[in-house]
Amino acid sequence: MPVISVAIQKGGSGKTTTCLNLAAALQRSGKKVLLVDADPQANLSQSLGIIDEPVHNLYSELKKEMSGEGSDVRQAIHKTDSGLSVLPASLELAGAELELVSVYGREQVFNWLLQPVEKEYDLIFIDCPHAIGMLTVNALTASDYVLLPLQGEFLPLKGVYSFMHHFDTIKKKLNKKLDLLGIVLTRFDDRKTMNHQVREKLQQDYGNKVFNTVIRTNIQLAKAQECGKDIFNFDKHANGAQDYQQLANELLEKL
Repeated sequence: MPVISVAIQKGGSGKTTTCLNLAAALQRSGKKVLLVDADPQANLSQSLGIIDEPVHNLYSELKKEMSGEGSDVRQAIHKTDSGLSVLPASLELAGAELELVSVYGREQVFNWLLQPVEKEYDLIFIDCPHAIGMLTVNALTASDYVLLPLQGEFLPLKGVYSFMHHFDTIKKKLNKKLDLLGIVLTRFDDRKTMNHQVREKLQQDYGNKVFNTVIRTNIQLAKAQECGKDIFNFDKHANGAQDYQQLANELLEKL
């Protein structure tokens, strides 16, 4: 049962969109998936229709784990209308960055939190914050793999190199089993020279770690999230649905 962090040091990369719709595609392939929203902005939770913050959420369970009470993560897992399971975020997660600093074994709290439910799912995806703080470090320490989505432009490309520096440090010091699952290009426009140049540069530097599947620019993906749905429940014939299903198939082959 792999735990996969979806992370990148750049906003607007398609991180949350990828996390949500890749999980939905894998569910359609018969996999049981848990989504963990570790971003204080709670974009993933809201994209799944969870507008009002639940009493039990990732922060409430982290708080118990940090204080030594012992968490019950199952009570915080929310089942969406589409059948996806999600551990929703809380705005209070922003404060958890500081709270974790003084906790013994602070990099392992996500690990302790997820261990009781790991065997109940085929895959767990963690939607990480954009910054490399304690929440992201915790997510990477608890993960088997990291998946990097990015737009095919040069500023996001710099974000990949910056992230990989931190990745190497975490792998060396905190989680030797951590591996790069792959890099996926989002909002890809086949007509844009820059998109192709960035893809070629990534392939030169990371070889077969770059997914063959690209996620094409598709307004339906944004509309689906606005409605609190994944792309398959919003418009299963959209390019976005085709691309994420293809990405899911490729991901399973890699695993």
